[in-house]
Amino acid sequence: MPKTRMPVLFVGHGNPMNAIEDNEFSLAWSEAAKALPMPKAILCISAHWETAGTKITAMDKPKTIHDFYGFPRELFAVEYPAAGSPDLVQIVRKAIKMTEVQPDMEWGLDHGTWSVLKRMFPLADVPVVQLSLDRTQPFEYHYQLGKQLKKLRDEDVLILGSGNLVHNLRTVVFDDVAFDWAVDFDKRVSQWIMEDDHDPIIHYEKQGQSALLSVNSGEHYLPLLYTLGLKESGEPVSFFADKVWGGSLSMRSFRIG
Repeated sequence: MPKTRMPVLFVGHGNPMNAIEDNEFSLAWSEAAKALPMPKAILCISAHWETAGTKITAMDKPKTIHDFYGFPRELFAVEYPAAGSPDLVQIVRKAIKMTEVQPDMEWGLDHGTWSVLKRMFPLADVPVVQLSLDRTQPFEYHYQLGKQLKKLRDEDVLILGSGNLVHNLRTVVFDDVAFDWAVDFDKRVSQWIMEDDHDPIIHYEKQGQSALLSVNSGEHYLPLLYTLGLKESGEPVSFFADKVWGGSLSMRSFRIG
């Protein structure tokens, strides 16, 4: 019997409070996890670890990083004590040929990772490794690097991109509203994803004002490109938590496979 290939996830993580609040997004994440095969390990590409060069967390016990401010004390008290995975670190370093991936002993799990995994795997019983975003490289580079991780899917590794398709904190309002330009770009990207048309997603800067406003500083968009690089042509995609909130935050998430 052929082995089942692990699906890939992209999650729009949004507000860190989703880690501790039961809302439409955190509940959707929990439900999405229930439909997954149990992974041997998780590789997360989070919007919140930007580096020069590509790095990977290589410690046995990654710390929980509370990389935000102005939130309630109970959020800062959250710990996500998942183990690291030296084995996965070596698999990733061998799989990526475009660059030498540097082991990192300083970072840990930032909220782009643990705020999502706290809802998906609340027992923290699956080893977790983070891969950084090399911000010295163009967007096409990140898409191509994602392609080099495909074989991990055949080794029971869940790859999770955590960011936001639309993310503009300069215009965000803390209310359940959606700006027209954010909805426009979110819908166009979702259509391109369904059509396996990744070029306009990679080269978002050619897609007009709504795209420029939506991608803004770019770090929350890059994890999307890794997940799309992992997709085979014609492979099924299913969306969840697909809503624009706060005016300019797309919570759209999806499963490949």
